[in-house]
Amino acid sequence: MSLPATATPTYPPGQHPDLPPPPGTAGVIGWLRANLFSSVFNSALTLVSIWLIYEFVTAAIGWFVLDAVWEAGSRVDCRKQGDGACWAVIAIRLDQFVYGFYPADQRWRPVLTFVLLFPALAPVLFDRTPYRSQLLWFSLAYPALGAWLIYGGLGLPVVDTDAYGGFLLTMILGVTGIVASLPLGILLALGRQSRLLAIRVLCVTFIEVVRGVPLITLLFIASTMLNYFLPPGTSFDLLIRVLIMVTLFAAAYLAEAVRGGLQALSRGQYEAADSLGLSYWKTTWLITLPQALKIAIPGMVNVFIGLYKDSTLVVIIGLLDPLGVARAILADAKWNGLSNETYLFIALFFFLSCFAMSRYSLWLEGRLNVGNR
Repeated sequence: MSLPATATPTYPPGQHPDLPPPPGTAGVIGWLRANLFSSVFNSALTLVSIWLIYEFVTAAIGWFVLDAVWEAGSRVDCRKQGDGACWAVIAIRLDQFVYGFYPADQRWRPVLTFVLLFPALAPVLFDRTPYRSQLLWFSLAYPALGAWLIYGGLGLPVVDTDAYGGFLLTMILGVTGIVASLPLGILLALGRQSRLLAIRVLCVTFIEVVRGVPLITLLFIASTMLNYFLPPGTSFDLLIRVLIMVTLFAAAYLAEAVRGGLQALSRGQYEAADSLGLSYWKTTWLITLPQALKIAIPGMVNVFIGLYKDSTLVVIIGLLDPLGVARAILADAKWNGLSNETYLFIALFFFLSCFAMSRYSLWLEGRLNVGNR
């Protein structure tokens, strides 16, 4: 006997089909109601926020793009053409922002160095890079190759470091500091946990002293006091001194990040290695250090980003990084008063660089399953 059309069908226990959610509680409409219009106060706050965002975005687009001036010979010419941003100062002085005072006929060298940076970093940052084992040899040779291309010698004209500036100088400081400080920071972290008292005391003293001194103080030491400790008549390039100080500074902070990763490991990891008869270095290289580095990835990337941004402090000791170039440009009577445009342009460069590093950090954490050890 069939059921009436209005009768509700019966199902065995546990086999009732899932019913659709009530209308307006799922999807985009449901999310809007739950997060933006859940009450009268939240609805009013949402509408006010939308209005403020609209006003800000329209004003920003007008100043940045629609009313901006892209071609002009001076600040006065810019103001005659419109009230927006005067990006003509960036267009005319772009080469100086990028290369500093690097000779124009030799600028192909830093460009080639920058292009070669990507195949050098690819096998180090991405384990699925094609021909990775072969490219790793190129990665090892890249520091010497890059130094030769930028500085010169052995067939290339020598370009004195006083000509380096702009984003070129920032990349030299940032990349060199990051690459050189990583192995030194790992050694300091291992030395701080060493059973040998002399090594442990030496590493602890170095880390605490460097971390207790501002970077700007170390830069002043590099620029003025370091020559007093060298033999008379010794010439030690300022950029090399700064690179050494920046590397030591970053290594001290990296050591603490790596030490935190080592201390997060359970004692069972070491006991398992001892039961297998592994030596200290095999235990460190194969078991403890890889796990510690995975745990320390967020802290290490934070140090790298901080070091990269702190490279702008070299303007205090006379090196023309992007901020130094901006100061020199703004000192020109033709462009005086355009600080908003110049500093926003520099801020955009640093934001994109640091954002790329942070995105890679998140990708690497997911790739290594840091949270699922």
